[in-house]
Amino acid sequence: MGTLLKCYKPLLPLRFIPIPNSLWTSRISRVIFSKSKVCGGRCFSSVKQSPPLIDEKNSGGEWVENRKAELWLYNTMSRQKEVFKPKVDGRVGMYVCGVTAYDLSHIGHARVYVSFDVLYRYLRYLGYEVNYVRNFTDVDDKIIARANELGEDPINLSRQYCQEFNVDMTYLHCLPPSVEPRVSDHMPQIIDMIKQIIDNDCAYIIEGDVYFSVDKFPEYGRLSGRKVEDNRAGERVAVDSRKKNPADFALWKTAKRGEPFWDSPWGPGRPGWHIECSAMSAAYLGYTFDIHGGGMDLVFPHHENEIAQSCAACKWSNISYWIHNGFVTIDSEKMSKSLGNFFTIRQVIDIYHPLALRLFLIGTHYRSPINYSAVQLESASDRTFYIYQTLHDCQKAVGQYDMTKKDSVPPHILDCINKFYNDFLTSMMDDLHTPVVLAALSDPLKTINDLLHTHKGKKQELRLESLAALEKVIREVLMILGLMPASYSEALLQLREKALMRSNLTEDQILQKIEERNMARTNKEYEKSDAIRKDLAAVGITLMDSPNGTTWRPSIPLALQEQVAAT
Repeated sequence: MGTLLKCYKPLLPLRFIPIPNSLWTSRISRVIFSKSKVCGGRCFSSVKQSPPLIDEKNSGGEWVENRKAELWLYNTMSRQKEVFKPKVDGRVGMYVCGVTAYDLSHIGHARVYVSFDVLYRYLRYLGYEVNYVRNFTDVDDKIIARANELGEDPINLSRQYCQEFNVDMTYLHCLPPSVEPRVSDHMPQIIDMIKQIIDNDCAYIIEGDVYFSVDKFPEYGRLSGRKVEDNRAGERVAVDSRKKNPADFALWKTAKRGEPFWDSPWGPGRPGWHIECSAMSAAYLGYTFDIHGGGMDLVFPHHENEIAQSCAACKWSNISYWIHNGFVTIDSEKMSKSLGNFFTIRQVIDIYHPLALRLFLIGTHYRSPINYSAVQLESASDRTFYIYQTLHDCQKAVGQYDMTKKDSVPPHILDCINKFYNDFLTSMMDDLHTPVVLAALSDPLKTINDLLHTHKGKKQELRLESLAALEKVIREVLMILGLMPASYSEALLQLREKALMRSNLTEDQILQKIEERNMARTNKEYEKSDAIRKDLAAVGITLMDSPNGTTWRPSIPLALQEQVAAT
């Protein structure tokens, strides 16, 4: 067999800048090929990468020696957690199935890509060079159907939604992958892989259609644990009486009137869904690489079929870790476009800060189902505001303190920092247990507030040094989790603006209510004063009295607070 060309794209240095008003103004094209002793095929292309938008500086040099603990990841294939050992020391190849781009992406999509962004960030934090490939499916039945409804070209329509998806990912602080291949740009690779499968007697041709023969792959079903007869018709599994086995699936579909098509040895047509990811992952990572991921709904049939295809094309095909995230549910039912019970990312971030949505998504372990509700989003938004307000106040208090100074801090502060970092490391090494990390933030945040606001804390020795050290360790963990904003003050302003939108109030109206309440208190009209406070609290606006006057902050609306308490 020939030599398959693998593309490795080293990650570029990243800059930390606010989310821009105009995204994707420049593109970077760069391809580096490396030979690999695997199967033959023309698997190469020029791929454009989106510009970096979020800073990923090496975090906490003093922690490097602690990163040598073992990372455990749950492998769907073995149904257990396994120690992560890459095939090539210091380098990781990771492929995550991307969206089928025919509409705006929903919260279920957000969960997939936030989950794998956390893994991507953490692998890089551990010192790995990660080649992260996330594709776009821009050739598919759903895209064609939507384009026909709108009277548009399917490829152009899909590219528009690919751009919208990238905008959403930027708002959610998901780092751009190393490569973002599109199906329509990889027809030579797809056709070559299908030819290899046919040559290896694992597929057959019927009137211009090419089907994979599941009977030729005895290990079919090993990922999902399901039987061949479970391959459900109608779930991107064509119903066709010509097939040798009802579970056989399309590798190539003959052209139909009004659909995009490409020339092939079997006639004009387009690829089946499953072959697309097999060909693109092989093009950029080879047939053997470390991590293949996606939502739990892809385990069967998509990933099961990918394994069958790739092994049929190349006997050396092997992926070490199959990783899948749990569903987002609404009323215990999976959120999906087909069920019509979904909220788009854009709908949610119109009224909630994108980082509040990200915190909500990583507030549940990535493999567990997460139930979407207003209560959960309000709680996440409230927690996000508390984190950034605390760190903003800390940063303001520290002022011009030299963060590079190596001044010691009191033992109890050092203990707090070490405990937090150890909790972070232990939890992330245990299959990315982000909820435990978020819970562990409570102690250092409380310590900061004590130092800032209590009589005892204000008199503590080495107070500024302690505040600076605490803020630094929290900031570095937030950066690894993708929760670090461009600035605390900017994020707080945005959180307040979103709260005003949800309350249907303007800031001027709130300030007028504060003035009315002040007047009522001066006149000893305490019932009126309390009523104003309660009315604002009902819509998620909390008033805070201090010697310097009354201010407001976003909060969970009263009715929802009762639900939070009940849970």
